[in-house]
Amino acid sequence: MERVVRHFQEELEALQGRLLEMGGLAEERVHAAVQSLVSRNIGDIDRVLHGDEPINELHVEIDNRCFKLLALHQPMATDLRAIVAGVKINTDLERVGDLAVNIAEAARRYATHPPVKKLIDIPQMGDIAQTMLRDSLDSFVIVTHNMQQAARVADMTAFFSISRGEEGQRWGELIEYDATEKIFTAPSDKRTEDYVTGRFG
Repeated sequence: MERVVRHFQEELEALQGRLLEMGGLAEERVHAAVQSLVSRNIGDIDRVLHGDEPINELHVEIDNRCFKLLALHQPMATDLRAIVAGVKINTDLERVGDLAVNIAEAARRYATHPPVKKLIDIPQMGDIAQTMLRDSLDSFVIVTHNMQQAARVADMTAFFSISRGEEGQRWGELIEYDATEKIFTAPSDKRTEDYVTGRFG
């Protein structure tokens, strides 16, 4: 049993690593697309338009990893949520790659016309989007692997609990909202403490 658990954890960590790799590829694609828009270089634009094969292949691989983990190990609670989140994140990252192609297509159209002015705002938007993507992936891996390290990502944290009624209706309750460091080291509510210490969830 211990060997099975260890193997599952290794596979889960490998999944997280591949998701980070996928995120890196998606981030690179956005950066290259925005740079091709700014540079108006047809060669750079074409490389973005025809360079989505690696991200598509990784998308299929990660999906297969997730479904294999679900089928063979039937995970519960936190591990189940991590894998399901991985499936959704994987799809979103593949979509980021598609959007990079959309930017390159717009860049090709833009390059056929004389520039109206120097592009300033769009590259800044691209930088912000890449930072948001990187931080989101970091928070996913941190929260599912070591929740206490989430303090490095956000200054404030909210802990919600979802309850289910007898007839199947669901509702959410805000249990606690405070500085992240306090939530993870000295929470006010026992339910928060139980969650962050792994006693439930």
